[in-house]
Amino acid sequence: MWVSLAREKETYMGLLKGSPTFSRYRIIGGLPDHFPDFFNERIRRYAFQTVWRTTDEKAAGWTGLENVLDTDFPYASYAQGRYMLFSLRVDRKSVAPSLLRLRIMEAERGKLTETGQKKLYREQREAIREAVRLELLGRSLPVPSFYEICWSVPDNTLLFCSLSDKVFEELQGLFKESFSLTLCPYVPWDPEPTSSKQTPQTGAEGRNPDAPLTTFPPGVDPLAIGREFLTWLWFKSEERNGMIMIPGAGESEVIFVRRLVLESGDGEYAETVVCQGMHTDLKEGKEALRQGKKITAARLKAAHEKAEWEFTFKADRFQFQSMKLPAVAESEGEESDREGQILERIYLIEKAAGLMDRLFQLFLGLRLSEKWGAEQARMQRWISPGSPG
Repeated sequence: MWVSLAREKETYMGLLKGSPTFSRYRIIGGLPDHFPDFFNERIRRYAFQTVWRTTDEKAAGWTGLENVLDTDFPYASYAQGRYMLFSLRVDRKSVAPSLLRLRIMEAERGKLTETGQKKLYREQREAIREAVRLELLGRSLPVPSFYEICWSVPDNTLLFCSLSDKVFEELQGLFKESFSLTLCPYVPWDPEPTSSKQTPQTGAEGRNPDAPLTTFPPGVDPLAIGREFLTWLWFKSEERNGMIMIPGAGESEVIFVRRLVLESGDGEYAETVVCQGMHTDLKEGKEALRQGKKITAARLKAAHEKAEWEFTFKADRFQFQSMKLPAVAESEGEESDREGQILERIYLIEKAAGLMDRLFQLFLGLRLSEKWGAEQARMQRWISPGSPG
């Protein structure tokens, strides 16, 4: 069993090693006094409990970050620096539909033989189906999944290594039950995206977590602002050969590489164009822009202060996928060295996310100002046929 768990853990590594994929969340609610003691008691109380040899279809709970079999958290192993580092484990059982149908047919035939009936009543068929399903569930083994978590306590923010809405629902429910705190998706246009001072009493918990707090003027769609930002960022990246000046932070470099996704419309009416290659096919992408499409995702190279990252950025929710980090020295020595390596990786992850936030603030300030009309005119010339690039 240890081998299979270790392999599953490798699949979801991001904070520890590999190229992290993650979403960010704000934590709404006040932290109790003596928070370390509170956290230690709650994470142990809601640690993962196995569903083997039971008829439960699913089980979820907390485990250690580096050792997924650790559910006792000795010596507060989750506490590193200002972070709480741990994992969400979700085990699921399922029964193959074809096997379920076969076993139900066999059970129904046996029931007819036993009772001498020519036909089973609906209640009998339903009872047989449920009994067979539970029997098969009890005999099947769960499939474990692990998702790494970094909780920055001073900032009241959480980094979660998954982009799945379904998995987030598991996290949100267990987090609320465990710590009496609410998770809301992070959006950089929220004026207090990392506030640790909001409490349920302030009313923040009761609002729609996807609704931005910033008041946008007419004509600015807050649900599409991320796509506008990424489209503008492509324009700015070509304006000065990738160099963008961020007030107060200096020069940064952003280059669009390999993959670009553009979309228009919603739901079943959405139209998508995907451009791929060593460098994005600018002609195809610009043609899509001329047709009214906006960029929803792009593979970027970003550089700032001698550090360089490469990642796929998803505009709608400001999510990051397959982020290549600057080199971090591998450590196989003392535990303190290992902790330092993990903290350095987290620092680099946060620095990349912070760079995109600052770029967005630069865009938002322009988007909400009187200068936006002139910027739009420059963008229109940029996407026009025959423009450079």
